[in-house]
Amino acid sequence: MQVSVENTGSLERKVRVEVPADRVATEVSDRLQKLTKTTKVQGFRPGKVPLKVVQGRYGEQVRKEVVGELVQSSFYEAITQENLKPAGPPQIDELNDESGKDLAYTAIFEIYPEVQLKPVAEMSFEKPSCTVNDEDITGMIDKLRNQRRELKKIERPAQMGDVVNINFEGFIDGEAFEGGKAEDYELELGSNSFIAGFEDGLVGKAEGEETTLKVKFPEEYGSELLKGKDAEFKVKVNLVNETVLPVVDDTFMLEFGVKDGKEETFRDEIKRNMEREVELTLRRQVKDKVFDALFETNEIDLPQALVANEAHRAKHEFENNLKQQGHNANAIASLDASVFNEQAKKRVSLQLLMSEIIKQNELKADPAKVREMIEKVASGYEDPSAVLNWYYSDQKNLAEVESLSLEDNVVDWVLEHANVTDKACTFDEIMNKGQTAG
Repeated sequence: MQVSVENTGSLERKVRVEVPADRVATEVSDRLQKLTKTTKVQGFRPGKVPLKVVQGRYGEQVRKEVVGELVQSSFYEAITQENLKPAGPPQIDELNDESGKDLAYTAIFEIYPEVQLKPVAEMSFEKPSCTVNDEDITGMIDKLRNQRRELKKIERPAQMGDVVNINFEGFIDGEAFEGGKAEDYELELGSNSFIAGFEDGLVGKAEGEETTLKVKFPEEYGSELLKGKDAEFKVKVNLVNETVLPVVDDTFMLEFGVKDGKEETFRDEIKRNMEREVELTLRRQVKDKVFDALFETNEIDLPQALVANEAHRAKHEFENNLKQQGHNANAIASLDASVFNEQAKKRVSLQLLMSEIIKQNELKADPAKVREMIEKVASGYEDPSAVLNWYYSDQKNLAEVESLSLEDNVVDWVLEHANVTDKACTFDEIMNKGQTAG
């Protein structure tokens, strides 16, 4: 078999393969000979059909099958011989399969790039840490109470913390604007969910009272038509509701699985959950920082086949997420996968970089660490043993965690060799601000 390789780009290779005609002929002959023993033809006993008869009936079909299989097998032989690693399936071109002549074809494909890692020692990271304290626990309990609050209609004027039911309509230069009107809208005063001045202007207003609020949309407001504009809102207060928080008693604590009715047990359970949440969040934040730094520091010539496949996968993933959220994914069914190209390029780059780090340092998923990761996830469920069984009952489920464990190994290796400074943070700072707000 003759093989020649032409570099047609930084990663593209054009491989010409020629398979001797006698190899093709021998394979075709062998298959036809086997068919004489299994083919049923009227007028001949089973296993006694002449080769010429079989060849006349099936020769062309058998040759096509042989050519197809020889193209696949000879391509594999060729890339092995030339030490090439295709990044995607080849495009077969210039195929010559004329009977009696050498089988010849050209395979065009991209190869994986050689990854040269930039020195990790030159990278710097700030590694946050957090200790959950009593104040954090109390704040979280207040939040849980607020999530289970009840609204009680009252006759007094509204105060901060009350929930008012209102009708409102907004105007700019005397003209009503789109999206500025609503009826029976429930607004918690002090939640800062409306633009500055709106909620403050309703403090002291009672049921049935009408008022006009003069406010200004912020310069960074989402709507181009409204940003920075002065506006007036005509508001009517329909109801004023006081928020009534539940008492932390046996019934309340039982909702969170605490059966002994002890506040100490309840606070310990809340603390464990918060520590688990903050640990996962910190790990994710650090991982994102490391991956961003690897991507920005290392520029790689990417195979377009890998980018296209990843973009297609990202689009499919996006559509599935929309469906799970109850949205109509048909709106993006015709969306070109190329819009996901930037995301795909980053993912492919990181996959190649991580593979190189794993290979150079012989990193492996530690079974003990994998089990620890699964146990941490399982501990948040009512029946942890069922979760453990689910992961270990199917290698595919386990492989997902093993992959995450390998990612953690890469992150740990980078942090071990980079410049790392510790930074103490509060629970609120880690959990996207206001996680414990009541």
